[in-house]
Amino acid sequence: MAKQEVHLGISSLPTNLFEASRLLDIQRGHWHIENRLHWVKDGVLGEDKSTVHLGGGPQVVGALRNTVLNLLRGAGHNHIAARLRHNARNPATALALLGLPL
Repeated sequence: MAKQEVHLGISSLPTNLFEASRLLDIQRGHWHIENRLHWVKDGVLGEDKSTVHLGGGPQVVGALRNTVLNLLRGAGHNHIAARLRHNARNPATALALLGLPL
């Protein structure tokens, strides 16, 4: 017996604007962003647990998190947590991402 799943969604978009397959693409695109960026920033970099709340601190720390992610992904690293652990044990590797010698 084949298993069948049904997923329902609510949208404020007019029904004549998009076909169901296009809506599915939009939803998948959202979750791609959520899984690739927001989860990493919160789950790996602890963004939601940050105690920096005053002045420009949150923006500065956020910019540093974004810089770290962009540097690591730009260097071809997709497993951010593993690469952060590696860089913590090997500071020369982290500095090399910035083009700095040890």
